[in-house]
Amino acid sequence: MKKKVLIVHAHPEPTSLTRGLVEVSVETLQQQGHEVLLSDLYGMQWKAVFDEHDFPFRADPQRLSFVTESGHSYATGQQAPDIASEQRKLLAADAVILQFPLWWFGMPAILKGWVDRVFANRLAYGFKGAGNRYRYGEGGFKGKRALLSVTVGGPANDYSPRGINGPLEQLLFPITHGTLFFPGMDVLPTYAVYGTGGIPAERVAAAKAAWRLRLERLFEDTPIAFRPQNAGDYPDGHELASHVATGQSGLPAHDASTQTALHHQDGGTEIPASLRQSTSELK
Repeated sequence: MKKKVLIVHAHPEPTSLTRGLVEVSVETLQQQGHEVLLSDLYGMQWKAVFDEHDFPFRADPQRLSFVTESGHSYATGQQAPDIASEQRKLLAADAVILQFPLWWFGMPAILKGWVDRVFANRLAYGFKGAGNRYRYGEGGFKGKRALLSVTVGGPANDYSPRGINGPLEQLLFPITHGTLFFPGMDVLPTYAVYGTGGIPAERVAAAKAAWRLRLERLFEDTPIAFRPQNAGDYPDGHELASHVATGQSGLPAHDASTQTALHHQDGGTEIPASLRQSTSELK
């Protein structure tokens, strides 16, 4: 069945691996019969700074409250034109793919600025004006799929479970769980290419081939099993119930596929199956 897929990408260099993977995305999805919507943030010269200029008609001209003004401008249809345009693409999409290089353990500022400005109050948060009632599995983007495609300069073992940089899936948790799952998207395991600084041609070809296979399963692969807020695991809407993820804490506890920590004979801890793929691509 034909779907609409929004690709938001952030890399200023046309010959970069990130841009090469974007080209693979467009080609593969169109070959499948899907409609591709593109947001080339550098090409668009996207305004990354979230400020008073985003609210042409203020609810309170005396004091700037981003939450208040974002909700007011979205609810009244008085947003800045570039924000409204991106929201139309986002709302039309059945799936959203963010493609970017890992810069300082996160996404480039221009992509963070896209999120800051486009994910408005009453849409991505404060849905239906109900505060935190609809979040983490519910919200304005419920029913959409989301996938990260990340190019990483360092080697894979730097991002392994005991790697010096920390596990990649935990570094990206603010994006996968926060930015994407918070407003209701079903988030797929991240696709990552490591060691991209000086990557040889054969590994570029392998990366593109592996990415093409992931795209072909975009609407079939199983999402990360993040725990929904309103399914009973968080009775007060804030903390996990005492009987849930017993003995666990921190980020892995919010992934329902993580059972009581499984220890190998060497004392290591197993990565949740739903997240393991993000650290194993192209090893």
